[in-house]
Amino acid sequence: MKKKYLLLALALILPLTFAGAHPMQRFTQSADESEMRKRIANDFAEALLLAQEKSASVVDYDRAAKASINGMLRTLDPHSMYFDAKQWEEFQNDQRSRYFGIGSAIVQRNGKVYIWAPTDGTASYRAGLRYGDQIIAINGESTEGWTQSQVRNKLIGPDGTQVVVKVDRLGVGPLEFKLTRGAVPLPSLSNYFMLPGNIGYINLDRGFNTTTYDEVRRAILDLRQQGMTSLVFDLRLNHGGLVDQAWRVSNLFLYRDQKILSMRGRPATFPNRDYMATNTAPDDYPVVVLISRETASAAEIVAGALQDHDRARLVGENSFGKGLVQNPFTLKDGSALILTTGHYYTPSGRLIQRDYSGRSFYDYYLKRGDKEAVQHTEEKKTDTGRTVYGGGGIDPDVVEKVRITPKELEMQRAWFEPVFEFVHQLAAGQISGFPEYKIEKPADHHHRLQQSEYQVSDKLMAAFKTFMTERKDLKADLSRIDRETDFLKRWIRYELVTAAYGTETAYQVLLETDNQVQKAIGEIPKARMMAEDARRTRAARNND
Repeated sequence: MKKKYLLLALALILPLTFAGAHPMQRFTQSADESEMRKRIANDFAEALLLAQEKSASVVDYDRAAKASINGMLRTLDPHSMYFDAKQWEEFQNDQRSRYFGIGSAIVQRNGKVYIWAPTDGTASYRAGLRYGDQIIAINGESTEGWTQSQVRNKLIGPDGTQVVVKVDRLGVGPLEFKLTRGAVPLPSLSNYFMLPGNIGYINLDRGFNTTTYDEVRRAILDLRQQGMTSLVFDLRLNHGGLVDQAWRVSNLFLYRDQKILSMRGRPATFPNRDYMATNTAPDDYPVVVLISRETASAAEIVAGALQDHDRARLVGENSFGKGLVQNPFTLKDGSALILTTGHYYTPSGRLIQRDYSGRSFYDYYLKRGDKEAVQHTEEKKTDTGRTVYGGGGIDPDVVEKVRITPKELEMQRAWFEPVFEFVHQLAAGQISGFPEYKIEKPADHHHRLQQSEYQVSDKLMAAFKTFMTERKDLKADLSRIDRETDFLKRWIRYELVTAAYGTETAYQVLLETDNQVQKAIGEIPKARMMAEDARRTRAARNND
């Protein structure tokens, strides 16, 4: 009897679920198509029942159904995907550039979880939580032994709900905060600021969401007011997002009627469309765009458009190579399918999608075997006649594959916990003789960092060495301190600036040893010449 009812339920639910986004299709399918759907549902139900009866493991029906949908989608392409109702809600919140919680970055150090950087304007910031506050209880439940993920899951929650957070503040003792969860902004721009030489820097690494264009436009206006005469536009780690936002961002830099992208799909379901620039007076300062192997989709639209029109010089490494247009289709239970409906092309006609045929899902995403698998399938020309290629992501004009040297990464891994503990004590005023480093107020997220601020002196380094000698529990290799002094000074300053001004401002300290950023700065003169060549080419065409 149990088998009978399970088979009946699956046979009824599965066809309706897959058809949920397209109610008209239920009335236009042929008899053969209808029969095929019934057969698929029956085959799935029979396999599920057999697994339930014979498998050594207990069958989780939700997981099995989700895995079957994703398995089906992977036969289409690597980017079509399924979200259950909770995942779809989270995805939409990301697209809206927000989530709900108390609003603070947290970190796990030496087996404990700490407040690292409260977000400006959120519940944690208004309450006065600070860098280094150790989270010891949530809603009366001790967090001893909890991971960072476990703490985070307790802090986020529905808008308007309350959570009681107890912290241990060094030099003060336990403090309890009753916080009301609210919308926490997730801006597309991690940060923007001025670099030496009147160079503006914009870090667009969190995707193209509903607020991206407005954020970039405001950042450019602010940087121009600060004296910006050239721009480093960082698209590394940007996985893409909304196409209309990529079009609008590109439009900031291109002239009216310059093509930004073209979309091509199945004529019956996805009409072809060209996206053109509409800006009659774009800024003409030199631009260098940073790209990496993670730069994908909408970020590649921007990089490809600026490269094809010779508007920017690209620095970094070959981008991911995702040239697929995708649309969401919601289902009756609140879940959703993201389906590929077409391809996009850069202004010169490049399809930058990497070949995914004959490769495993994981090899494709990890770009394993790309030396053999990725080929330049088509050659195109930019506005000024430079050769560019399609078929395998976007190639930078200047290759710089190493962002941070292996040695730098190894030092970060070795020192991030000892340095955090030292700065935790220092910022709390617990290291005697250094009152100027004590930080007694929440981070000022609007501060413009000066080069002279929080520089680490030799005297402070001597105190660091003494601290490490006394704190044997940190297991620091004391022999490394003298030969790695420059790194340690920079990392201590990074933590101090984080405590004083937040992670966004502190990021400036890390750029000092970012090889790709330094290379981009060096390419500004060539970007200026490229912009001038593009202007002359455009003027000549307009006069013809």
